[in-house]
Amino acid sequence: MHVAAYSLSRASDDEILARAVHEDRVLLSADTDFGGLLAARDATLPSVVLYRRRTRRRPHEQVMVLLANLAALEGDLNAGAIAVIDDRGIRIRRLPIGG
Repeated sequence: MHVAAYSLSRASDDEILARAVHEDRVLLSADTDFGGLLAARDATLPSVVLYRRRTRRRPHEQVMVLLANLAALEGDLNAGAIAVIDDRGIRIRRLPIGG
């Protein structure tokens, strides 16, 4: 679901995180603020897939990279993690970050 489908296009990051937790969703974003918010709260959810800006893939190519690696990421994302996808590969950081 896109945030626009919930009329959350102009919502705060806090509101988006709360909705993702409530609906047990994984966020897909290029907004690095989500990682900082999760770290500051010692949060364990929601998981976030973060596409770094240096990634030059178009959205449909980003989805293909995610789908090609989803089986390997699934356990971490279900448990609570931030997956960073960039041109060098994928890095996983389990939540909570601050703990």
